[in-house]
Amino acid sequence: MFCEIKEGKVSLRIKAQPAASRNEFCEVYGNEAIKIRIKAPAVEGAANKELVKFLSKSFKVPKSDIVFKTGQNSKIKIVEFPLTEQFQAWLETVKSDS
Repeated sequence: MFCEIKEGKVSLRIKAQPAASRNEFCEVYGNEAIKIRIKAPAVEGAANKELVKFLSKSFKVPKSDIVFKTGQNSKIKIVEFPLTEQFQAWLETVKSDS
């Protein structure tokens, strides 16, 4: 599974695709990660900053609460943030689509 919820925190495994035309959630990538397209290029951390901004806006989480657990310099990343109602609603739509 691409996410784990434990003690009010979400660990989300992401396959990032930088330099896309827009920020968007895509398909579940091999049931191991959720693919997210990011506008910013993978240069000097720009894509990571844009990813944090996108997740913050999507799930109503303060940017400062989004932490990279692994993969800061990799396409496959694990980020952790507090569980929100917006994330739970998004998760239900993802599960129903697959």
